[in-house]
Amino acid sequence: MDDLRVLFLAAEATPFMKVGGLADVAGSLPKALRNLGVDVRVIIPRYGTMQAAGYNFQRVGALAVPIGPGEEHALLLETNVNGVPVYLIWNDQYFSNRERVYGFNDDPQRFTFFSKGVIATLKLLDWKPTVIHANDWHTAAVPAWLDVYGRSQPQYRDIATLFTIHNLAYQGICGRLILTFAQMEKLPHLPGEIPGQVNWMAQGIAHADLLSTVSPTYAREIVSGEAGLGLTALLKQRQDRLFGILSGIDTDVWNPATDEALTQTYDVRTLKMRTVNKNALQRETRLSPNQDTPLFGMVTRLDETKGLELVIPALETLLQARDIQFVLLGTGDETYETSFRDLQARYPNNVRAFIKFDDRLARRIYASADILLMPSRDEPSSIALMSAMHYGVVPVVHATGGLADIVVDADAQPDRGTGFAFEDYSVEALRDGIHRALDGYANRTRWTALQYRAMERDFSWDASARAYVDLYRRALALHRTQ
Repeated sequence: MDDLRVLFLAAEATPFMKVGGLADVAGSLPKALRNLGVDVRVIIPRYGTMQAAGYNFQRVGALAVPIGPGEEHALLLETNVNGVPVYLIWNDQYFSNRERVYGFNDDPQRFTFFSKGVIATLKLLDWKPTVIHANDWHTAAVPAWLDVYGRSQPQYRDIATLFTIHNLAYQGICGRLILTFAQMEKLPHLPGEIPGQVNWMAQGIAHADLLSTVSPTYAREIVSGEAGLGLTALLKQRQDRLFGILSGIDTDVWNPATDEALTQTYDVRTLKMRTVNKNALQRETRLSPNQDTPLFGMVTRLDETKGLELVIPALETLLQARDIQFVLLGTGDETYETSFRDLQARYPNNVRAFIKFDDRLARRIYASADILLMPSRDEPSSIALMSAMHYGVVPVVHATGGLADIVVDADAQPDRGTGFAFEDYSVEALRDGIHRALDGYANRTRWTALQYRAMERDFSWDASARAYVDLYRRALALHRTQ
């Protein structure tokens, strides 16, 4: 596809820096696009604590980034991951002296600097993209700048843009002085923005040629009602340019047949070997080793969107009535951390709460648990859920966003079911979903069939990458007509 050159922008990307699902997408989708013959390149900030061992970085050149009253300087580095060129913008003030990706008071300035650094990079490279694929509010200033300023400049006017919304909950709202800092005072105030403020998510939505989200259901949800989080009117206005594409997983990375974190590797043909992992996890976590005891798992960020307000009372009831085991892995809100520690203290023979980040343990939970709980209030998509299902765990989910696209309810569609989904966001609905899962678990033939279907579901990036190629071409055609 010599005519399609894509520059992929993100605040984080595996294998260098990961906070959430965005990093997985930025690490996996470009690889899949490259396999389709797309000339795709990635650009991210160079953070101080970045995982960089084993990669050879070459200095491309110095960047003069138009920012503030004049210019600030940065270095552009280049490396290669799975055949994909990756550029990194190195600036000590905003990125390279920071220990994490997000959560600083100057995040709007940091990512505005990154976006303007991307524009400066276009001048430095002897390669010009036909499409820029920007992701979330951290890179939204790029499509906004190209639309308002770039159209009058021959070097930029032919570049089309796609803006992907990974999670509308994070919008990059800040004071309008950011426009002076960005040297973008001509950026128009949008009807959905609070007077005196800039909403970078809204600006990306307003100025990109095309828009996408990470699942079809989420694309429908955000143009109606509360899911739009204040941007419903703007999204409805641009609804004809909004598409939902379900994210995938890198099945080379998430593969129970080759995963070194597991006690026993296996695949769909050797599914019986999975019981070795359950036994090993029970021993590792000091739970009673028993193959017949249903083992629930939950790997999650501990915040209010993840349905934890439902999980704790539902588990409390279940633990009083049934012999089950539950293993949690996650960090986040201290209130939830304390609640799960308390649950373990009250049920020391049945509950284990690991309040930490541990990728190796997450994989072992996916390869061992019988039932995965994911009752999120909102969930645009979930790479974690797809990865877990690929390891043979059967999920209980709230039918929202990407969860509704990923899980086929086993009672509603017995021949296609891959898990259990409930509609109402309530403790009672979660309890019902759990009890339906336990009834399924009691029928070993039915349960094995559910596991087979979950593992055989094609969560690879192949189909999704082709859908993105189609969007890139649509964006180019639309941009040219304008």
